[in-house]
Amino acid sequence: MKLSTKARYAVIALVDLAQHDKRADGKIKPSSLLDISQRQSLSQQYLEQLFSKLRRAGIVESMRGQSGGYFLSISPSELSISQIVNAVDEPIKSTKCDPASDLGCQGKQSKCLAHSLWMGLENSIHSYLASITLNDVITQRPMPLAVMTRPLDINEQEGTIRHAS
Repeated sequence: MKLSTKARYAVIALVDLAQHDKRADGKIKPSSLLDISQRQSLSQQYLEQLFSKLRRAGIVESMRGQSGGYFLSISPSELSISQIVNAVDEPIKSTKCDPASDLGCQGKQSKCLAHSLWMGLENSIHSYLASITLNDVITQRPMPLAVMTRPLDINEQEGTIRHAS
């Protein structure tokens, strides 16, 4: 299983944005997509698509004008990697099952023989990404796998996954 290019590029771009968002006087300094594109060797057109989704999700805001660009609207320490992945519409799927459908992963009303294995893997990935913040990635904090043992509250209709209280 592999994360999509959208998800990987979105995380890279937001790390870059967070690292370049302050001026010496402490005020917010927006970054243009051209700047991010050049610093990270990513396609500017691809970033435009991603940032449109990130803006709609409330993760970034844009500022118009000559010194305009994008800046984070959520603190890096409050923004989970799973929020970023969800914002760019990249579901992490390990089965063909559609939660909105009665059909199972075999296209009938049945599930494949290893369904619970793959769903467990999917839940572990979701749990792991929900436990890591953008700030963790920025500071390169070691990311333990033990966090995956916490139960998840999965709302399939809303497409959200959070640690259960």
